[in-house]
Amino acid sequence: MYGLFNDTRFSRLKDISPAHIYNLRATRQYLSRVRFFTKTKPTAINIGERKKPNPEGRPGYLRVDTVHQGDKDKEKGVYHINLVDEVTQWEIVVAVEKISEHYLRPVLAAALEQFPFYIKGFHSDNGSEYINHVVAALLNKLLIEQTKSRPRHCNDNALAEGKNGAVVRKHMGYGHIEQRYAAVINAFYRQHFNVYLNYHRPCGFATTLMDGRGKEKKVYDVYRTPFMALQSLLNASDSLKPGVTMAQLDEIALAESDNECAERMQKAKQILFSAISRSASGGKTFGTGSPHLGLIS
Repeated sequence: MYGLFNDTRFSRLKDISPAHIYNLRATRQYLSRVRFFTKTKPTAINIGERKKPNPEGRPGYLRVDTVHQGDKDKEKGVYHINLVDEVTQWEIVVAVEKISEHYLRPVLAAALEQFPFYIKGFHSDNGSEYINHVVAALLNKLLIEQTKSRPRHCNDNALAEGKNGAVVRKHMGYGHIEQRYAAVINAFYRQHFNVYLNYHRPCGFATTLMDGRGKEKKVYDVYRTPFMALQSLLNASDSLKPGVTMAQLDEIALAESDNECAERMQKAKQILFSAISRSASGGKTFGTGSPHLGLIS
């Protein structure tokens, strides 16, 4: 500007070295003029209410979470949907190929159908697999209140997250399972696993104690199955769906002992994993019809 256009305003700047210009850029005066920030504007999604459910000792308030069965060669594995009742710890696990709305809606509907009592609440984290209009429409149709976890409250969905590790991961492991096996895993869950979880696997139930300083402490001193927990509730029969009686549920619980059910479930699980392993190595493949059910009958 000074040498070519004879602009005298640049007479002092013409002799400044490039290195000193970088020094000047670090000064407070320079930064205060050129630095600015644009805050991220959150997108409001009016689906579900941010609050902690309050079942008041009544069954039917579910905590829901997703467990992903690993990746391999950039291919997603099958997804497990874990639904746990807050009061009785009644647990239903289902498998789905993908967590998009197209796949998730029928699987969620089938999972809700497996609960013997009315479902009143559906609580999840803020993942898009649950906070969407398809799931919201399904829950509204069934008159189920949808809630979601609150910011800075990491324990809002702790029950489902604890069951993810203690139940799903313990039995299904961490290894990759291809999405195409979702149907056969669902059959195993419905026929064997969910029955074992709710009628024959004891769960710990906490008693809240108060110390001298007013601090609450939870002591797990009661262990019972979810079915026993349901039986212990006052007016438990009033919570059951039409056509479901406590006598029918009791008949399922007494059909076999806890050890017999666990052994049958473990045997079915071994057959399931053996069949998946053979199929993955180039052996028999599963179809979408009924033949795969015979593998774990």
